[in-house]
Amino acid sequence: MTPARVLRLTLVAGLALVTGCTAEPAPVPPRDRGVPAGGFQLVAFDSCPEALRQLKTAARAYVGPWGFGSNGDIRTFGRAEAAGAPAAAGSADAASKAAAPGYSGTNTHEAGADEPDLVKTDGKRIVTVSHGKLYVVDPATRRLTGELDLAPGADGYGGGEDALLLHGDRALVLRRDGWAGMTKPAVPEGGGRVADAPMPDGIVGPQLIMVDLSGAPKIIGEYRIDGSLVDARQVGTTVRVVVRSAPRLNFPYRERATDGQRTAANREIIDNATADDWLPRYEVTSGGRTSAGRVGCERVSRPAAYSGTSLVTVLSFDLGAATLGAGDPVTVIADGDTVYSNGPRLYVANDQRWRVLPMLTARNIAPDPKDETTEIYQFDTSGAGAPRYVATASVPGWLVNQYAMSEWDGHLRVATTRGRTWGDKPNSTSSVYVLRADGTALTQVGKVTGLGKGERIYAVRFVGGTGYVVTFRQTDPLYTVDLRDPGAPKVSGELKINGYSAYLHPAGDGRLLGVGQEASDQGRVQGTQLSLFDVAEPARPTRIAQYHVRQGHSEAEFDPHAFLYWPAERLVVVPLTVYDTGAVSKPGAVNNVALALRVGDGGFTEAGTVDHTLGTRRAEEPAPIRRSLVVDGVLWTVSDAGLKATSLATMQTLGWLRTA
Repeated sequence: MTPARVLRLTLVAGLALVTGCTAEPAPVPPRDRGVPAGGFQLVAFDSCPEALRQLKTAARAYVGPWGFGSNGDIRTFGRAEAAGAPAAAGSADAASKAAAPGYSGTNTHEAGADEPDLVKTDGKRIVTVSHGKLYVVDPATRRLTGELDLAPGADGYGGGEDALLLHGDRALVLRRDGWAGMTKPAVPEGGGRVADAPMPDGIVGPQLIMVDLSGAPKIIGEYRIDGSLVDARQVGTTVRVVVRSAPRLNFPYRERATDGQRTAANREIIDNATADDWLPRYEVTSGGRTSAGRVGCERVSRPAAYSGTSLVTVLSFDLGAATLGAGDPVTVIADGDTVYSNGPRLYVANDQRWRVLPMLTARNIAPDPKDETTEIYQFDTSGAGAPRYVATASVPGWLVNQYAMSEWDGHLRVATTRGRTWGDKPNSTSSVYVLRADGTALTQVGKVTGLGKGERIYAVRFVGGTGYVVTFRQTDPLYTVDLRDPGAPKVSGELKINGYSAYLHPAGDGRLLGVGQEASDQGRVQGTQLSLFDVAEPARPTRIAQYHVRQGHSEAEFDPHAFLYWPAERLVVVPLTVYDTGAVSKPGAVNNVALALRVGDGGFTEAGTVDHTLGTRRAEEPAPIRRSLVVDGVLWTVSDAGLKATSLATMQTLGWLRTA
């Protein structure tokens, strides 16, 4: 668990404990009378004064003696349960179909909708980011041809893990967290208006950096915005970036005040707030000139009910343009933590548990499964300009991650879990909902319920008209769901085995690969396992092979980008960290390797392992390998220490490039 997550959990846990002494009922955001009743609609505000009045009204009803929680972001409480178990990648062999012959692309959910990752290749160059630097490698000569410090000077800082997107001679680096000192605002480049007075303090949020790779890599544009990065997608030269933000309100700690006095003081702070305290600010740097502005009120829409504590902004950038610009923002007064896109449409989902769960916990009220809902916002991203809001839907339960959503044949399929998954008598159950996505509305037309009673979803994969859902508590039911008739989906098969798959990937010819953990009969995990399933007959799924690494853990179990399947050689590569005695390489030490397996009709054959011992400070503990990719018959592995080239034919080392 990261320090940031521990801090957020501590803050929210504290909120639950201290607010438990008040008898005030849990607040319910007031309904906005300006939004038509019935269904889910978004309505723009008529003016900035009206927007500010409505935001204040909603926030006053929601704020408590300790503010909004952790900067308004209370959804983090309990999120760790789902963080370790993402589902599979999207459509069959998405990465291999999206990539040109001869090299592998990022393992993405949908073909044609690229996702940010720490390394990219177009077959001609490999570009990676690590510890605030960008590196360019020529795979033909196996030489480092470029290096760029992404944070020169002292006016900015980027924290968290960097990622990038690539198109032609342009790379867009996404730095997850950062800050920048604000200058006096110049005329904005579009999408907002400048405040009458200088903006307070500095922007705290993600930083986007456009890099020119045509020669020595150089920065040609920068963009910063308040909030936190949720995710991004790229189709052609167009990049959509989703950012979540909260009002910049400071609720000071009043040690000797009563809860009623604290709440009253916090409401007074809300009453004195301005639009600049609520709406995200941005800063654009290009050609040595910096301009600043904020999202305009006319670009903000709201649903019928909202708390006013969170906003989601979708930004659009063109990697073919000379500069990043202002991002053409579209903002919704809502929350968002999951992004899915198939290219023409982009969905932003938010888990409503984190709006009510801390308040219920504070009052010792057991959560009711009916309180667990996920709202999904659909945007039309088929054009190059700003996305167009299309529709909103709500489904019971919560998503494990983006792979729990998939659009096919005009329908959105959504897999969720609802109910308590812990304790002696868990009451959880999982479902798959089918929503018609006709371009004007999202309407539920079918559902399958009752999956994995007492368990939760660990992996989801939709392939055409079939869904694969893995639930787990002690054993792993792999369900096959027939979705060909949207109005009458049904479970067609079920396979129960020990352990679980946290990631699923189609391998062609009715085969499905799974990466997860083996487990005992009591559900105790026992190390990484790779499974090969035969799903040619959905009514009778079977596991035909297993490869188990005792005490092993793989990043591919919780990040699909770490998984590589190269269909040309039926090769699977996953990073492994092994704490056992000699399960993979050197006994008695922490072993960090990339494990390469070939997938045959009868099962797995070990092709070899790769480690990154060179370049590390402690040679006995190789650096953890994060990613693998293939370029012209060479397996490239990437770690914070560097990149290694390995022959696919012989698994012999061809070269090592140190970056640390």
